[in-house]
Amino acid sequence: MNEQKWIVAARNYLGTAEVHGSGTAPLIRTWLTSLKAWWTDDETPWCGTFVAACMKEAGILPAKNWYRAMGWLDWGTPIARPVPGCVVVYARTGGGHVGFVVGRDGTGRIMTLGGNQGDRVSIAAFDPLRVAGYRWPSAVPLPTTELVLFASNGQPASNNEA
Repeated sequence: MNEQKWIVAARNYLGTAEVHGSGTAPLIRTWLTSLKAWWTDDETPWCGTFVAACMKEAGILPAKNWYRAMGWLDWGTPIARPVPGCVVVYARTGGGHVGFVVGRDGTGRIMTLGGNQGDRVSIAAFDPLRVAGYRWPSAVPLPTTELVLFASNGQPASNNEA
């Protein structure tokens, strides 16, 4: 499979988890420092940090307000339907969540590779009714490939992104 550079970077971080309490995961702290964040803890929601770090690693300028999930709605080009590797922004109580679309499951849920999903980098299923928007890097040609179909595992859709 020929994936976008930012997805290759993101997959390399699968399983990275935050440290509960007063400590901070060294890799998450590195991302925050690299992005010039004014905070250094992983108790602050870090989904936008993860997406920004992967984009930066791939040589793509992140969203101006990369630290806010909903800030990604002002980045790149809006697209009408999900394509492999696009940024997806979800609405949630108290804010939003942002990640990368990597597929769809048999029930139509969007399989999202993201940070701060259950306090770690993971691939999780999301209800498509939560989608606030899909975005694509302006300078990168839009792929024509279809979304990968994931087997449904019976797990509920994600609701742990804060």
